[in-house]
Amino acid sequence: MDCKIRCLVVDDEPWAMELISDYVLKTPELELVYKTTSPIQALLVVQQGGVDLIFVDIQMPELTGIQLMQAIWNNCKIIITTAYTEYAIDGFEYDVVDYLLKPVTYDRFLTAIQKLLRISENRQSDDAVQMGYILVKTDNRLQKVKFSSIRYIEGLRDYIAIHTWAGKMLTLENLKNMEAMLPADKFLRIHKSYIVSIDKITAVSKGKVVIDDVFLPIGDTYKKSFMSGFVDLRRRTEDDS
Repeated sequence: MDCKIRCLVVDDEPWAMELISDYVLKTPELELVYKTTSPIQALLVVQQGGVDLIFVDIQMPELTGIQLMQAIWNNCKIIITTAYTEYAIDGFEYDVVDYLLKPVTYDRFLTAIQKLLRISENRQSDDAVQMGYILVKTDNRLQKVKFSSIRYIEGLRDYIAIHTWAGKMLTLENLKNMEAMLPADKFLRIHKSYIVSIDKITAVSKGKVVIDDVFLPIGDTYKKSFMSGFVDLRRRTEDDS
């Protein structure tokens, strides 16, 4: 996520409200926008907008956590905080991110936040692919990389390097995951260390793929799938012309 996740904490027990609020304040990805012991006040704040995530207790006066979730469902993400395990099924019904049992430790709190971040990033990635780009983490931010700008992708020891017309971009990822994110009709794996953009290939010569002045080896494991994909591309190109 480029922006911080805006959080609201509601718990009728002040100590519990303050504990989760402190956890939010010490977590870089999060921003505390409101905290309250009143579920009615929490509902009003959520309905006004500007809340991405709500930490909600279950057993509260005025309005129970279940009733509150019914009212705000789909307006923001929900993490349940409660001392009672029997409410876990209700959490699944409302598609909550996680279910935290009191007393909540900071380590357990962080696990829930990491789960939320993975959900958000996966959704952004799915949307991005439909729009013709991927989102990659680089220099502590998410960077948009258009498919059309990628020449080839190189697997390094702990990183991958995305080679574009503008230069090289490093990201902490692996080629297997990257291959799964890329559209198969635009990119081919040619080697354990390389993925190439099909339409950037200028030649295939002596067991190597040529992209401008760069010669990339075709691994024995990938020769058959590469040649099949490359032939299919040429056939589609000829049909279009």
